[in-house]
Amino acid sequence: MAGSDCSCAECASDECLVEIRGLVKRYGSRKAIDGVDLTVQQGEVLGLLGPNGAGKSTTMAVLSTLTSFDAGTISLCGLRLPRDAARVKRLLGIVPQELALYPSLSGTQNLSFFGRIYGLRGRALSERIARVLEIVGLSNRARDPVRSYSGGMQRRLNMAASLLHRPRIVLLDEPMVGVDPQSRNLLLEHIERMRAECHTMIYTTHNMDEAARLCDRVAIMDGGRILAVDTTAELLKLLGSGVIHLACSGQESMAAPLAELESVRSLDTSDGVLRIRVSDTQAALLEITRLCHERSATIHSLEALEPNLESVFLHLTGKSLRD
Repeated sequence: MAGSDCSCAECASDECLVEIRGLVKRYGSRKAIDGVDLTVQQGEVLGLLGPNGAGKSTTMAVLSTLTSFDAGTISLCGLRLPRDAARVKRLLGIVPQELALYPSLSGTQNLSFFGRIYGLRGRALSERIARVLEIVGLSNRARDPVRSYSGGMQRRLNMAASLLHRPRIVLLDEPMVGVDPQSRNLLLEHIERMRAECHTMIYTTHNMDEAARLCDRVAIMDGGRILAVDTTAELLKLLGSGVIHLACSGQESMAAPLAELESVRSLDTSDGVLRIRVSDTQAALLEITRLCHERSATIHSLEALEPNLESVFLHLTGKSLRD
């Protein structure tokens, strides 16, 4: 996988564990998911990046068999939804936004309860509990009641519960919600450890830094649609050296001469702003300001976006990633 450090036989496999084609989910007349196509390979971490309301959590709810869908096909580990939902559930590890823990029970007792649900017993269960506690760094707090844990520790235990039965696919739905910065960094480290152990994951977030750090590929989602999907490096190439947003007087008449500037690669208009892809940001800024001056066009706003996932999202949608 691009960006993955793991070289084990499982991760070297080309097996496609998740295949989604033409997925649609409606709530009344609104399409929460609108024709989504996605694939995830063995050992890959795929990020679903987008603002609140983009359709990320609905997609995860459908994949986790908690929500039905209206059109399209879903194959998980060769099994089809909804036909094989009971078998699919055994292959999934789910880390929801909301904590699913019993506060009066210890970490070990919580994990024992969830492990039994997955069919684990005896020594096999004890060994898995010890292993997942080690993965999330909670071995020394295993016997303490969960209500004594910090919010970040509870998130880590929630994550441990999803790994007990050695799932083939782990679904993480914005697992950093409400987590303080220190706990967030610890959680990111634990997810990176899971990644190194060849866990195949789908990770939803509205935070571009998380997506860039954790994911082999990133799918940018908004309005229920996938706008682009690729490695971070390839997505950044959509911008060239950057994008400039310009609002000025006489904007319609300015579009043609702006498009002819040497450093301008392409140009389009969205929400009354000219979005200009450029090959050299600094040179383009000088050319654009000079052209506006020559044509007596008053500049109302001029913003240079350097290539990162947020600027890619802004370029594709015309709105902030953190809306």
